[in-house]
Amino acid sequence: MGQDYATLRVPASTSNLGAGFDTFGLALNLYNYFTAQPWDRWEFEIVGEGQELPQNEENLFARVYLKACELFSQKPIPLKVKMKNHIPTARGLGSSATAIVSAIKLWEHFYQRTLSLEERLRIAFEFEPHPDNLLPAFLGGFLVCAVGERVHYQRLDFPEELKVVVCIPDFELSTKKAREVLRQEVSLKDAVYNIQRASLLVVSLCKRDYQGLREAVKDRLHQPYRKSLIPNFDKVLESAYSEGALAVFLSGAGPTIASFCLEGEDKVGNAMVYAFQEAGISAKYLSLKVDKEGAIFTTTPASGG
Repeated sequence: MGQDYATLRVPASTSNLGAGFDTFGLALNLYNYFTAQPWDRWEFEIVGEGQELPQNEENLFARVYLKACELFSQKPIPLKVKMKNHIPTARGLGSSATAIVSAIKLWEHFYQRTLSLEERLRIAFEFEPHPDNLLPAFLGGFLVCAVGERVHYQRLDFPEELKVVVCIPDFELSTKKAREVLRQEVSLKDAVYNIQRASLLVVSLCKRDYQGLREAVKDRLHQPYRKSLIPNFDKVLESAYSEGALAVFLSGAGPTIASFCLEGEDKVGNAMVYAFQEAGISAKYLSLKVDKEGAIFTTTPASGG
């Protein structure tokens, strides 16, 4: 194997961005750190978020790593893994994607292989067949994704001046449950509605013209159904807009709600927190920027911030 010790930093992400269901993904400067070294058995230490996660071969990291061994016919060598997690689990911020991406990148490191993005996604899709979280975790930035016979994507510049305020309520919502409430068939009218707004979002961001962002994040494919799983959803959105947010939308499958702001991030964040509190749900907010680097090796150990 290669070097016997490595630390990888992987960013959180918010996806969908309203109308861009399973299409848009945005990496954020909130990170999970994974420090690993070859060991005689699988061993995990989890610090921060996700301490309830399995600490054996059932951990998602181990399952992905072992799948890579299987697909590329390598003898599995267990790892000792320390996770320093800042990304809450099951909140719509891509925590699972960080585990998947880190396992693949660290597998490459220890087996001294450089996989193509298609090969990486071949492994990743065994566990999460949606690129809108995976690609931002791998590559960073703002990604527009499409899946056909292979994954197509474009990485676009995201406006530096926009802040992403995420309000994270104190309850988990599994992606499986959030997908179960969706309709399998939609009307032509609703499909056109989303195409129009997803297109408007991309143009608005590329031209730095933010007047249409509020309309651009409206959606008829997932948010109307998922909001039933999130107490006071509409009030949270209204509260953020009342304090000057440019766009407010469900982050991934939820329950985190994200907003784009030019200023007044604290007012927007506190308004969303208060709206959740009115429904008896405690919450916190973070003001974040876009991560442009994706998953990178770092000298900062997993015990770092």
